[in-house]
Amino acid sequence: MEAGLFGLLGGAALVLGAIVAWFVRVPQGVVAAVMAFGSGVLISAVAFDLMEEAADTGGLLPTAVGFVGGALAYVAANFALARHGARHRKRSQGQQPSEQEQSGSGAAIAVGALLDGIPESVVLGLGLLGGGAVSLPVLAAVFISNVPEGLSSAAGMKRSGRSAGYVFGVWGGIALASGAAALVGYLALGGARPETIAVITAVAAGAILTMIADTMIPEAFENTRSWTGVITTLGFLTAFAIEVAGG
Repeated sequence: MEAGLFGLLGGAALVLGAIVAWFVRVPQGVVAAVMAFGSGVLISAVAFDLMEEAADTGGLLPTAVGFVGGALAYVAANFALARHGARHRKRSQGQQPSEQEQSGSGAAIAVGALLDGIPESVVLGLGLLGGGAVSLPVLAAVFISNVPEGLSSAAGMKRSGRSAGYVFGVWGGIALASGAAALVGYLALGGARPETIAVITAVAAGAILTMIADTMIPEAFENTRSWTGVITTLGFLTAFAIEVAGG
């Protein structure tokens, strides 16, 4: 239950971002800046929590194989979804197609958003295995990055003419699925060897990093341009400071 609740907490940040986007007209520059900040936060979590822990537990080679495997799996799934209109699911300025422009794009965008959130949620559940605790830096990274993800994507959904029922149904469903993913990750791997957990952690890390580069950074760069790197650096530093303080 604890794993499920932490996963739900991370997913709830998506709903929070969607609520802000639906009821408040957020300037595009602010959306992009927060997205860049969230990217830096997640990159820090991938480097200093997920990959470091995986390498310490399972060794470099299995970690590297899992990391690249996670990236390739994400790219393959994302490529399939892009053909159905989900390529720009995190974009906020009209890049998302409407259902009239591309039939089935609404379902593809929903599945794509779910694809983006599952690896993060599984990692939260894995942190509790063996009597451990959820990593505060990872939880903070997931929550902080999910707010701009939900905000940007929901703004794009609204621009493409999708209803409030669709928007909040998607993000509410994904929040619940995030909790379920964390719970299933904990239950399914409760008896797994540490090396197996290390590889799965690396797979999730590879998928998360690929998601950042493929869907978050483009939206951030759209408006922040030269400031993207600086804002991303500040996000990285924030998560790193949380990691140091918690260590």
